[in-house]
Amino acid sequence: MSGYSYMTQEGYDKLKQELDYLKTDARREASAAIAEAREKGDLSENAEYDAAKDAQGLLEAKINELEKAMSNARIISTDDIDTSKVTILAKVKIKNVATNKEFEYKLVSETEASIREKKISVNSPIGQGLLGKKVGEIAEVQTPKGTIQFEVMNISI
Repeated sequence: MSGYSYMTQEGYDKLKQELDYLKTDARREASAAIAEAREKGDLSENAEYDAAKDAQGLLEAKINELEKAMSNARIISTDDIDTSKVTILAKVKIKNVATNKEFEYKLVSETEASIREKKISVNSPIGQGLLGKKVGEIAEVQTPKGTIQFEVMNISI
């Protein structure tokens, strides 16, 4: 894979907003928690101080992760989508061949995925199975319980 993360402008803006919050407010809060714990005395036996330092480390790791995601981000528009086959940002209506249940999902980047919003990652097993398929084709998706077949019913934006 190219290492790029394709996302919408909306997804990129959301990521940037989260990163800005983490770099400003969250860092300030973590620093205040460390300072407060430091005031409580002996640092060698101060569990609150250790917890605050651990939280700061996790915060910095999250900031690093988001910065990396943003540096590898490539913004795409729905105007660039070819609906003759399943691609990122396509809305896909699929049918489970075994159960005849129909589902509709939008394929998005990992950072934008949300099952509540019916947005699945192109890197998920279903997303990988659907990419490149055309209407009428069968996508075989490997799951822990075996292979599931989905028929592509419709592709739209």
